[in-house]
Amino acid sequence: MTSDPTSIAAKARRPDGLTGLSGVALLAALTCALPMVAVLVAALSGGTDTVRHLIATVLGEYTRTTLLLVMLVSAGTFAIGVGAAWLVTMTRFPGARILEIALVLPLAFPAYVLAYAYTNVLDHPGIVQTTLRAVTGWGPRDYWFPDIRSLGGAALMLTLVLYPYVYLLARAAFLQQSGTTFLAARALGASAWAAFFKVSLPLARPAIAGGVLLAVMETIADFGTVAYFGVQTFATGIYTSWFSLFDRAGAAQLALCLLTFALLLAMLERVQRGKARYHDAARRAQAMEPLVLSGWRAVTATCACCIPVILGAVLPIVILFSMGLGSEQNLLSPRYLGFIRNSVTLAGIAALVTVAAAVAIGFFQRLRPGRLSWGAGYIARLGYAVPGGVIAVGLLVPFAAFDNALDAWMRATFGLSTGLLITGSIWLLIAAYLVRFLAAALGAYEGGQAMVHANMDAAARSLGQTPLGTLRRVHLPILAPSLLTALLIVFVDVMKELPATLIMRPFNFDTLAVQAYRLASDERLDGAAVPSLVIVAMGLLPVILICRQVGRGR
Repeated sequence: MTSDPTSIAAKARRPDGLTGLSGVALLAALTCALPMVAVLVAALSGGTDTVRHLIATVLGEYTRTTLLLVMLVSAGTFAIGVGAAWLVTMTRFPGARILEIALVLPLAFPAYVLAYAYTNVLDHPGIVQTTLRAVTGWGPRDYWFPDIRSLGGAALMLTLVLYPYVYLLARAAFLQQSGTTFLAARALGASAWAAFFKVSLPLARPAIAGGVLLAVMETIADFGTVAYFGVQTFATGIYTSWFSLFDRAGAAQLALCLLTFALLLAMLERVQRGKARYHDAARRAQAMEPLVLSGWRAVTATCACCIPVILGAVLPIVILFSMGLGSEQNLLSPRYLGFIRNSVTLAGIAALVTVAAAVAIGFFQRLRPGRLSWGAGYIARLGYAVPGGVIAVGLLVPFAAFDNALDAWMRATFGLSTGLLITGSIWLLIAAYLVRFLAAALGAYEGGQAMVHANMDAAARSLGQTPLGTLRRVHLPILAPSLLTALLIVFVDVMKELPATLIMRPFNFDTLAVQAYRLASDERLDGAAVPSLVIVAMGLLPVILICRQVGRGR
Protein backbone atom coordinates (compact mmCIF):
# COMPACT_ATOMS: atom_id res chain seq x y z
CA MET A 1 0.00 0.00 0.00
CA THR A 2 1.47 3.33 -1.05
CA SER A 3 0.70 6.79 0.23
CA ASP A 4 -0.70 9.44 -2.01
CA PRO A 5 2.07 11.97 -2.80
CA THR A 6 -0.51 14.74 -2.78
CA SER A 7 -1.61 13.92 0.77
CA ILE A 8 2.01 13.70 1.90
CA ALA A 9 2.74 17.14 0.44
CA ALA A 10 -0.40 18.56 2.00
CA LYS A 11 0.58 17.14 5.39
CA ALA A 12 4.06 18.64 5.05
CA ARG A 13 2.56 22.03 4.28
CA ARG A 14 0.07 21.80 7.14
CA PRO A 15 0.92 24.31 9.88
CA ASP A 16 2.16 22.55 13.01
CA GLY A 17 1.89 25.54 15.35
CA LEU A 18 5.64 25.81 15.92
CA THR A 19 5.88 29.01 13.88
CA GLY A 20 3.35 30.73 16.11
CA LEU A 21 5.05 29.39 19.23
CA SER A 22 8.45 30.61 18.10
CA GLY A 23 6.86 33.98 17.33
CA VAL A 24 5.56 34.20 20.91
CA ALA A 25 8.99 33.26 22.25
CA LEU A 26 10.76 35.90 20.17
CA LEU A 27 8.15 38.54 21.06
CA ALA A 28 8.67 37.82 24.76
CA ALA A 29 12.45 38.11 24.34
CA LEU A 30 12.09 41.40 22.46
CA THR A 31 9.82 42.72 25.22
CA CYS A 32 12.54 41.87 27.75
CA ALA A 33 15.18 43.61 25.65
CA LEU A 34 13.10 46.76 25.02
CA PRO A 35 13.53 48.41 28.47
CA MET A 36 17.29 48.00 28.37
CA VAL A 37 17.57 49.42 24.86
CA ALA A 38 15.16 52.26 25.64
CA VAL A 39 17.05 53.23 28.80
CA LEU A 40 20.32 53.28 26.85
CA VAL A 41 18.88 55.44 24.05
CA ALA A 42 17.12 57.84 26.45
CA ALA A 43 20.24 58.20 28.59
CA LEU A 44 22.51 58.91 25.61
CA SER A 45 20.05 61.42 24.17
CA GLY A 46 19.76 63.28 27.47
CA GLY A 47 22.80 65.43 26.81
CA THR A 48 25.91 66.10 28.86
CA ASP A 49 24.33 68.88 30.95
CA THR A 50 22.21 66.40 32.86
CA VAL A 51 25.18 64.07 33.33
CA ARG A 52 27.36 66.88 34.70
CA HIS A 53 24.57 67.96 37.03
CA LEU A 54 24.15 64.41 38.34
CA ILE A 55 27.90 64.00 38.88
CA ALA A 56 28.12 67.31 40.72
CA THR A 57 25.11 66.68 42.96
CA VAL A 58 23.75 63.21 43.69
CA LEU A 59 25.64 60.56 41.70
CA GLY A 60 28.44 60.19 44.25
CA GLU A 61 26.01 59.84 47.16
CA TYR A 62 23.83 57.35 45.28
CA THR A 63 26.89 55.25 44.37
CA ARG A 64 28.35 55.29 47.87
CA THR A 65 25.07 54.44 49.58
CA THR A 66 24.15 51.70 47.11
CA LEU A 67 27.57 50.05 47.42
CA LEU A 68 27.50 50.24 51.23
CA LEU A 69 24.04 48.70 51.28
CA VAL A 70 25.18 45.91 48.95
CA MET A 71 28.22 45.13 51.11
CA LEU A 72 26.22 45.06 54.35
CA VAL A 73 23.50 42.82 52.91
CA SER A 74 26.10 40.53 51.30
CA ALA A 75 27.91 40.05 54.60
CA GLY A 76 24.68 39.58 56.57
CA THR A 77 23.07 37.09 54.20
CA PHE A 78 26.32 35.14 53.93
CA ALA A 79 26.78 34.88 57.69
CA ILE A 80 23.18 33.93 58.49
CA GLY A 81 22.51 31.77 55.44
CA VAL A 82 25.73 29.73 55.52
CA GLY A 83 25.84 29.44 59.30
CA ALA A 84 22.24 28.26 59.58
CA ALA A 85 22.61 25.86 56.63
CA TRP A 86 25.70 24.26 58.18
CA LEU A 87 24.10 23.88 61.61
CA VAL A 88 20.85 22.26 60.44
CA THR A 89 22.63 20.05 57.89
CA MET A 90 25.78 18.89 59.63
CA THR A 91 24.73 18.90 63.30
CA ARG A 92 21.88 17.76 65.48
CA PHE A 93 20.44 19.90 68.27
CA PRO A 94 17.00 20.43 69.85
CA GLY A 95 14.52 21.74 67.24
CA ALA A 96 16.82 21.21 64.24
CA ARG A 97 14.18 19.42 62.16
CA ILE A 98 11.64 22.22 62.67
CA LEU A 99 14.15 25.03 62.24
CA GLU A 100 15.51 23.74 58.92
CA ILE A 101 12.02 24.39 57.51
CA ALA A 102 11.20 27.51 59.56
CA LEU A 103 14.37 29.24 58.36
CA VAL A 104 12.70 29.65 54.93
CA LEU A 105 9.69 31.59 56.29
CA PRO A 106 11.16 35.15 56.06
CA LEU A 107 11.22 34.71 52.28
CA ALA A 108 7.46 35.43 52.33
CA PHE A 109 8.00 39.00 53.59
CA PRO A 110 8.78 42.01 51.43
CA ALA A 111 11.52 44.03 53.11
CA TYR A 112 9.36 47.14 53.21
CA VAL A 113 6.76 45.30 55.33
CA LEU A 114 9.44 44.50 57.92
CA ALA A 115 10.48 48.15 57.79
CA TYR A 116 6.95 49.28 58.69
CA ALA A 117 6.69 46.76 61.54
CA TYR A 118 10.03 47.51 63.17
CA THR A 119 9.68 51.27 62.77
CA ASN A 120 6.41 51.09 64.71
CA VAL A 121 8.19 49.28 67.55
CA LEU A 122 11.70 50.81 67.58
CA ASP A 123 11.14 54.43 66.54
CA HIS A 124 11.09 57.22 69.12
CA PRO A 125 7.33 56.99 69.84
CA GLY A 126 7.42 53.17 69.67
CA ILE A 127 6.84 50.82 72.56
CA VAL A 128 10.54 50.02 73.12
CA GLN A 129 11.78 53.57 73.60
CA THR A 130 8.61 54.64 75.38
CA THR A 131 9.08 51.82 77.90
CA LEU A 132 12.77 52.67 78.28
CA ARG A 133 11.97 56.29 79.11
CA ALA A 134 9.20 55.27 81.51
CA VAL A 135 11.45 52.84 83.41
CA THR A 136 14.55 55.03 83.60
CA GLY A 137 12.93 58.47 83.74
CA TRP A 138 15.18 59.67 80.94
CA GLY A 139 14.24 62.43 78.58
CA PRO A 140 14.52 62.25 74.79
CA ARG A 141 18.08 63.66 74.86
CA ASP A 142 19.36 61.66 77.84
CA TYR A 143 20.13 58.43 76.00
CA TRP A 144 21.27 57.03 72.68
CA PHE A 145 19.23 54.49 70.75
CA PRO A 146 20.08 53.06 67.30
CA ASP A 147 18.10 54.75 64.53
CA ILE A 148 16.06 52.20 62.59
CA ARG A 149 15.54 54.74 59.79
CA SER A 150 19.10 54.54 58.54
CA LEU A 151 21.35 52.73 56.12
CA GLY A 152 22.06 50.10 58.78
CA GLY A 153 18.35 49.65 59.42
CA ALA A 154 17.63 49.17 55.72
CA ALA A 155 20.47 46.64 55.48
CA LEU A 156 19.06 44.72 58.46
CA MET A 157 15.55 44.57 56.96
CA LEU A 158 16.89 43.36 53.61
CA THR A 159 19.20 40.82 55.27
CA LEU A 160 16.36 39.30 57.30
CA VAL A 161 14.21 38.63 54.21
CA LEU A 162 16.97 37.74 51.73
CA TYR A 163 19.17 35.33 53.70
CA PRO A 164 16.89 32.37 52.72
CA TYR A 165 18.33 32.59 49.18
CA VAL A 166 21.78 31.80 50.57
CA TYR A 167 20.41 29.33 53.11
CA LEU A 168 18.55 27.21 50.55
CA LEU A 169 21.45 26.97 48.10
CA ALA A 170 24.07 26.41 50.81
CA ARG A 171 21.95 23.72 52.48
CA ALA A 172 21.53 21.89 49.18
CA ALA A 173 25.30 22.08 48.57
CA PHE A 174 26.12 20.76 52.05
CA LEU A 175 23.66 17.88 51.66
CA GLN A 176 25.37 16.80 48.43
CA GLN A 177 28.81 16.65 50.00
CA SER A 178 30.33 13.36 51.11
CA GLY A 179 31.49 12.97 54.66
CA THR A 180 34.76 11.39 53.45
CA THR A 181 36.65 14.63 52.80
CA PHE A 182 35.45 16.25 56.01
CA LEU A 183 36.39 13.20 58.10
CA ALA A 184 39.75 12.97 56.35
CA ALA A 185 40.49 16.55 57.38
CA ARG A 186 39.53 15.73 60.96
CA ALA A 187 41.73 12.62 60.91
CA LEU A 188 44.66 14.78 59.83
CA GLY A 189 44.27 16.87 62.95
CA ALA A 190 42.02 19.71 61.77
CA SER A 191 39.41 20.97 64.19
CA ALA A 192 35.72 20.98 63.21
CA TRP A 193 35.92 24.71 62.44
CA ALA A 194 39.13 24.30 60.41
CA ALA A 195 37.61 21.41 58.44
CA PHE A 196 34.53 23.53 57.75
CA PHE A 197 36.50 26.52 56.46
CA LYS A 198 39.10 24.53 54.51
CA VAL A 199 36.96 21.70 53.09
CA SER A 200 33.16 22.10 53.30
CA LEU A 201 32.98 25.83 52.60
CA PRO A 202 35.19 25.76 49.46
CA LEU A 203 33.17 22.84 48.06
CA ALA A 204 29.93 24.82 48.53
CA ARG A 205 31.40 28.12 47.30
CA PRO A 206 29.66 28.25 43.88
CA ALA A 207 26.21 27.66 45.40
CA ILE A 208 26.83 30.17 48.20
CA ALA A 209 28.12 32.80 45.76
CA GLY A 210 25.02 32.31 43.62
CA GLY A 211 22.76 32.86 46.63
CA VAL A 212 24.63 35.99 47.71
CA LEU A 213 24.46 37.41 44.18
CA LEU A 214 20.70 36.82 44.10
CA ALA A 215 20.39 38.69 47.40
CA VAL A 216 22.51 41.54 46.04
CA MET A 217 20.36 41.87 42.92
CA GLU A 218 17.23 42.03 45.08
CA THR A 219 18.96 44.67 47.20
CA ILE A 220 19.72 47.04 44.34
CA ALA A 221 16.15 46.55 43.07
CA ASP A 222 14.55 47.43 46.42
CA PHE A 223 12.65 50.69 46.58
CA GLY A 224 10.08 50.48 49.36
CA THR A 225 12.52 49.96 52.23
CA VAL A 226 15.13 52.55 51.25
CA ALA A 227 12.49 55.11 50.29
CA TYR A 228 10.69 54.76 53.63
CA PHE A 229 13.92 54.98 55.61
CA GLY A 230 15.13 57.97 53.59
CA VAL A 231 18.22 56.18 52.26
CA GLN A 232 19.34 57.71 48.97
CA THR A 233 20.12 54.94 46.47
CA PHE A 234 19.81 54.68 42.71
CA ALA A 235 16.33 53.17 43.12
CA THR A 236 15.02 56.20 45.04
CA GLY A 237 16.90 58.57 42.74
CA ILE A 238 15.12 57.22 39.67
CA TYR A 239 11.71 57.73 41.27
CA THR A 240 12.60 61.22 42.51
CA SER A 241 13.94 62.33 39.13
CA TRP A 242 10.90 60.99 37.28
CA PHE A 243 8.07 62.21 39.53
CA SER A 244 9.40 64.94 41.81
CA LEU A 245 11.84 66.72 39.49
CA PHE A 246 10.16 65.72 36.19
CA ASP A 247 13.64 65.10 34.79
CA ARG A 248 13.14 62.25 32.34
CA ALA A 249 16.72 62.40 31.04
CA GLY A 250 18.12 62.32 34.57
CA ALA A 251 15.92 59.35 35.48
CA ALA A 252 17.05 57.51 32.35
CA GLN A 253 20.73 58.15 33.09
CA LEU A 254 20.37 57.00 36.69
CA ALA A 255 18.51 53.96 35.41
CA LEU A 256 21.39 53.25 33.01
CA CYS A 257 23.88 53.34 35.90
CA LEU A 258 21.77 50.90 37.89
CA LEU A 259 21.15 48.72 34.83
CA THR A 260 24.90 48.50 34.16
CA PHE A 261 25.55 47.44 37.74
CA ALA A 262 22.73 44.87 37.62
CA LEU A 263 23.93 43.37 34.33
CA LEU A 264 27.48 43.12 35.65
CA LEU A 265 26.11 41.18 38.61
CA ALA A 266 24.12 38.94 36.26
CA MET A 267 27.26 38.25 34.22
CA LEU A 268 29.18 37.52 37.42
CA GLU A 269 26.48 35.07 38.49
CA ARG A 270 26.66 33.35 35.10
CA VAL A 271 30.44 33.10 35.24
CA GLN A 272 30.24 31.85 38.81
CA ARG A 273 27.75 29.15 37.84
CA GLY A 274 29.83 28.19 34.83
CA LYS A 275 32.92 27.66 37.00
CA ALA A 276 31.08 25.37 39.41
CA ARG A 277 33.16 22.29 38.69
CA TYR A 278 33.72 20.82 42.11
CA HIS A 279 33.64 17.03 41.92
CA ASP A 280 33.65 14.60 44.78
CA ALA A 281 34.20 11.09 43.53
CA ALA A 282 33.41 9.64 46.95
CA ARG A 283 30.15 11.50 47.41
CA ARG A 284 28.08 8.34 47.28
CA ALA A 285 30.58 6.34 49.31
CA GLN A 286 29.85 7.77 52.74
CA ALA A 287 27.14 10.16 53.83
CA MET A 288 28.06 12.83 56.34
CA GLU A 289 27.04 11.71 59.80
CA PRO A 290 25.59 14.73 61.65
CA LEU A 291 27.41 15.72 64.81
CA VAL A 292 25.15 15.55 67.87
CA LEU A 293 25.52 18.70 69.96
CA SER A 294 24.88 18.83 73.67
CA GLY A 295 25.15 21.27 76.54
CA TRP A 296 25.96 24.88 75.79
CA ARG A 297 26.77 24.04 72.16
CA ALA A 298 23.24 22.73 71.57
CA VAL A 299 21.71 25.79 73.25
CA THR A 300 23.89 28.12 71.17
CA ALA A 301 22.97 26.36 67.91
CA THR A 302 19.25 26.47 68.74
CA CYS A 303 19.40 30.17 69.60
CA ALA A 304 21.47 31.00 66.50
CA CYS A 305 18.88 29.38 64.21
CA CYS A 306 15.89 30.73 66.13
CA ILE A 307 16.97 34.39 66.02
CA PRO A 308 16.60 34.94 62.23
CA VAL A 309 13.24 33.10 62.23
CA ILE A 310 11.93 35.18 65.14
CA LEU A 311 13.22 38.49 63.78
CA GLY A 312 12.36 37.75 60.16
CA ALA A 313 8.92 36.11 60.51
CA VAL A 314 7.43 35.52 63.97
CA LEU A 315 7.93 38.95 65.52
CA PRO A 316 6.85 40.90 62.39
CA ILE A 317 3.61 38.90 62.18
CA VAL A 318 2.85 39.62 65.85
CA ILE A 319 3.66 43.32 65.42
CA LEU A 320 1.63 43.70 62.22
CA PHE A 321 -1.33 41.87 63.70
CA SER A 322 -1.37 44.06 66.81
CA MET A 323 -0.98 47.17 64.63
CA GLY A 324 -3.81 46.06 62.35
CA LEU A 325 -6.17 45.52 65.28
CA GLY A 326 -5.60 49.10 66.43
CA SER A 327 -6.11 50.63 62.99
CA GLU A 328 -9.29 51.93 61.43
CA GLN A 329 -8.74 50.04 58.19
CA ASN A 330 -11.62 47.74 57.25
CA LEU A 331 -10.38 44.92 55.06
CA LEU A 332 -13.94 44.14 53.96
CA SER A 333 -14.82 47.70 52.94
CA PRO A 334 -15.51 48.37 49.24
CA ARG A 335 -12.28 50.40 49.04
CA TYR A 336 -10.09 47.59 50.33
CA LEU A 337 -11.93 45.01 48.31
CA GLY A 338 -11.03 47.16 45.32
CA PHE A 339 -7.34 47.08 46.31
CA ILE A 340 -7.50 43.31 46.66
CA ARG A 341 -9.34 42.96 43.34
CA ASN A 342 -6.77 45.14 41.54
CA SER A 343 -3.86 43.23 43.08
CA VAL A 344 -5.31 39.82 42.26
CA THR A 345 -6.24 40.92 38.74
CA LEU A 346 -2.74 42.22 38.00
CA ALA A 347 -1.05 39.23 39.60
CA GLY A 348 -3.33 36.68 37.91
CA ILE A 349 -3.01 38.12 34.41
CA ALA A 350 0.74 38.65 34.81
CA ALA A 351 1.23 35.08 36.07
CA LEU A 352 -0.67 33.58 33.14
CA VAL A 353 1.09 35.73 30.53
CA THR A 354 4.54 35.18 32.06
CA VAL A 355 4.19 31.39 32.38
CA ALA A 356 2.82 31.16 28.82
CA ALA A 357 5.86 33.08 27.59
CA ALA A 358 8.14 30.78 29.61
CA VAL A 359 6.53 27.70 28.04
CA ALA A 360 6.94 29.19 24.55
CA ILE A 361 10.62 30.03 25.10
CA GLY A 362 11.44 26.73 26.79
CA PHE A 363 9.73 24.61 24.15
CA PHE A 364 11.27 26.69 21.36
CA GLN A 365 14.73 26.03 22.81
CA ARG A 366 13.97 22.31 23.06
CA LEU A 367 12.78 21.86 19.48
CA ARG A 368 14.98 24.43 17.72
CA PRO A 369 18.32 24.52 19.58
CA GLY A 370 20.58 27.13 18.07
CA ARG A 371 21.75 30.71 18.34
CA LEU A 372 18.31 32.22 17.88
CA SER A 373 16.60 30.18 20.60
CA TRP A 374 19.62 30.45 22.90
CA GLY A 375 19.65 34.23 22.45
CA ALA A 376 15.94 34.46 23.19
CA GLY A 377 16.35 32.47 26.38
CA TYR A 378 19.39 34.46 27.50
CA ILE A 379 17.67 37.83 26.98
CA ALA A 380 14.55 36.57 28.76
CA ARG A 381 16.62 35.61 31.81
CA LEU A 382 18.22 39.05 32.10
CA GLY A 383 14.99 40.50 33.48
CA TYR A 384 15.59 39.13 36.97
CA ALA A 385 18.68 41.34 37.19
CA VAL A 386 16.85 44.52 36.11
CA PRO A 387 15.20 46.49 38.94
CA GLY A 388 11.53 47.36 38.63
CA GLY A 389 12.24 51.08 38.46
CA VAL A 390 14.59 50.60 35.49
CA ILE A 391 12.01 48.48 33.68
CA ALA A 392 9.35 51.13 34.31
CA VAL A 393 11.49 53.91 32.87
CA GLY A 394 12.57 51.72 29.95
CA LEU A 395 8.98 50.98 28.96
CA LEU A 396 7.48 54.39 29.66
CA VAL A 397 10.00 56.32 27.55
CA PRO A 398 9.32 54.65 24.15
CA PHE A 399 5.59 54.10 24.64
CA ALA A 400 5.01 57.62 25.92
CA ALA A 401 6.78 58.92 22.81
CA PHE A 402 4.59 56.68 20.64
CA ASP A 403 1.39 57.80 22.38
CA ASN A 404 2.30 61.48 22.04
CA ALA A 405 3.22 61.09 18.38
CA LEU A 406 -0.01 59.22 17.63
CA ASP A 407 -2.07 61.82 19.51
CA ALA A 408 -0.40 64.68 17.63
CA TRP A 409 -1.02 62.97 14.27
CA MET A 410 -4.67 62.26 15.11
CA ARG A 411 -5.20 65.85 16.19
CA ALA A 412 -3.62 67.23 13.04
CA THR A 413 -5.38 64.79 10.69
CA PHE A 414 -8.80 64.16 12.21
CA GLY A 415 -9.08 66.70 15.01
CA LEU A 416 -9.36 63.88 17.57
CA SER A 417 -7.28 63.23 20.67
CA THR A 418 -6.35 59.63 21.41
CA GLY A 419 -4.72 60.40 24.76
CA LEU A 420 -2.43 57.81 26.30
CA LEU A 421 -3.56 54.58 24.70
CA ILE A 422 -0.69 52.38 25.88
CA THR A 423 1.15 54.33 28.57
CA GLY A 424 -1.83 54.59 30.86
CA SER A 425 -3.04 51.01 30.37
CA ILE A 426 -2.82 47.92 32.51
CA TRP A 427 -1.12 46.04 29.67
CA LEU A 428 2.09 48.04 29.83
CA LEU A 429 2.28 47.22 33.54
CA ILE A 430 1.75 43.55 32.70
CA ALA A 431 4.65 43.82 30.24
CA ALA A 432 6.84 45.21 33.05
CA TYR A 433 5.96 42.23 35.25
CA LEU A 434 6.71 39.90 32.34
CA VAL A 435 10.19 41.36 31.98
CA ARG A 436 10.84 41.30 35.73
CA PHE A 437 9.68 37.76 36.52
CA LEU A 438 10.05 35.75 33.31
CA ALA A 439 13.34 34.29 34.56
CA ALA A 440 11.63 32.84 37.65
CA ALA A 441 8.94 31.20 35.51
CA LEU A 442 11.59 29.85 33.10
CA GLY A 443 13.53 28.33 35.98
CA ALA A 444 10.48 26.49 37.31
CA TYR A 445 9.48 25.34 33.80
CA GLU A 446 12.94 24.06 32.90
CA GLY A 447 13.20 22.24 36.21
CA GLY A 448 10.12 20.22 35.27
CA GLN A 449 11.10 19.87 31.62
CA ALA A 450 14.11 17.80 32.66
CA MET A 451 11.62 15.05 33.53
CA VAL A 452 10.37 14.86 29.93
CA HIS A 453 12.72 12.51 28.07
CA ALA A 454 13.49 13.15 24.42
CA ASN A 455 12.11 9.70 23.59
CA MET A 456 8.65 10.95 24.55
CA ASP A 457 8.89 13.63 21.87
CA ALA A 458 10.01 11.08 19.30
CA ALA A 459 7.18 8.69 20.23
CA ALA A 460 4.58 11.44 20.00
CA ARG A 461 5.86 12.60 16.59
CA SER A 462 5.92 9.01 15.28
CA LEU A 463 2.24 8.74 16.27
CA GLY A 464 1.41 11.75 14.12
CA GLN A 465 1.46 14.54 16.70
CA THR A 466 2.57 18.00 15.63
CA PRO A 467 5.03 19.88 17.89
CA LEU A 468 2.14 21.88 19.33
CA GLY A 469 0.15 18.69 19.85
CA THR A 470 3.15 17.12 21.61
CA LEU A 471 3.35 20.12 23.88
CA ARG A 472 -0.36 20.02 24.67
CA ARG A 473 -0.83 16.25 25.08
CA VAL A 474 2.56 15.14 26.44
CA HIS A 475 4.54 17.98 27.99
CA LEU A 476 1.88 20.05 29.73
CA PRO A 477 0.29 17.14 31.68
CA ILE A 478 3.72 16.07 32.94
CA LEU A 479 4.75 19.65 33.69
CA ALA A 480 1.54 20.57 35.51
CA PRO A 481 3.14 20.67 39.01
CA SER A 482 6.07 22.78 37.77
CA LEU A 483 3.76 25.15 35.90
CA LEU A 484 1.57 25.53 38.99
CA THR A 485 4.65 26.39 41.02
CA ALA A 486 5.71 28.93 38.39
CA LEU A 487 2.24 30.50 38.38
CA LEU A 488 2.26 30.77 42.16
CA ILE A 489 5.75 32.25 42.33
CA VAL A 490 5.01 34.93 39.71
CA PHE A 491 1.61 35.66 41.28
CA VAL A 492 3.14 36.36 44.69
CA ASP A 493 6.11 38.29 43.27
CA VAL A 494 3.70 40.60 41.44
CA MET A 495 1.69 41.07 44.64
CA LYS A 496 4.87 42.24 46.40
CA GLU A 497 6.34 44.31 43.56
CA LEU A 498 6.32 48.02 44.45
CA PRO A 499 8.54 50.29 42.24
CA ALA A 500 7.18 49.23 38.85
CA THR A 501 3.59 49.28 40.15
CA LEU A 502 4.06 52.67 41.79
CA ILE A 503 5.47 54.26 38.62
CA MET A 504 3.36 52.58 35.92
CA ARG A 505 -0.06 51.86 37.43
CA PRO A 506 -3.04 53.39 35.62
CA PHE A 507 -4.65 56.43 37.21
CA ASN A 508 -6.73 55.57 40.29
CA PHE A 509 -5.69 51.91 40.05
CA ASP A 510 -4.07 51.18 43.41
CA THR A 511 -2.93 47.83 44.77
CA LEU A 512 -2.27 46.50 48.27
CA ALA A 513 1.44 47.26 47.94
CA VAL A 514 0.76 50.84 46.81
CA GLN A 515 -1.77 51.35 49.61
CA ALA A 516 0.69 50.06 52.22
CA TYR A 517 3.41 52.35 50.87
CA ARG A 518 1.10 55.38 50.79
CA LEU A 519 -0.10 54.86 54.38
CA ALA A 520 3.44 54.30 55.63
CA SER A 521 4.66 57.43 53.81
CA ASP A 522 1.97 59.37 55.68
CA GLU A 523 3.24 57.80 58.96
CA ARG A 524 -0.01 55.87 59.34
CA LEU A 525 1.79 52.65 60.19
CA ASP A 526 -1.17 51.03 61.92
CA GLY A 527 -3.14 51.36 58.71
CA ALA A 528 -0.23 50.12 56.58
CA ALA A 529 -0.21 46.90 58.63
CA VAL A 530 -3.53 45.73 57.16
CA PRO A 531 -2.54 45.54 53.45
CA SER A 532 0.91 44.35 54.53
CA LEU A 533 -0.60 41.36 56.33
CA VAL A 534 -2.57 40.41 53.21
CA ILE A 535 0.60 40.59 51.11
CA VAL A 536 2.44 38.40 53.63
CA ALA A 537 -0.42 35.89 53.70
CA MET A 538 -0.19 35.62 49.90
CA GLY A 539 3.58 35.30 50.09
CA LEU A 540 3.33 32.32 52.42
CA LEU A 541 1.83 30.16 49.66
CA PRO A 542 5.00 29.54 47.61
CA VAL A 543 7.09 29.48 50.78
CA ILE A 544 4.96 26.57 52.05
CA LEU A 545 5.73 24.73 48.80
CA ILE A 546 9.44 25.42 49.28
CA CYS A 547 9.23 24.25 52.89
CA ARG A 548 7.68 20.97 51.74
CA GLN A 549 10.58 20.46 49.34
CA VAL A 550 13.05 21.29 52.12
CA GLY A 551 11.39 18.72 54.35
CA ARG A 552 11.79 16.05 51.66
CA GLY A 553 15.28 17.08 50.67
CA ARG A 554 17.26 15.04 53.21
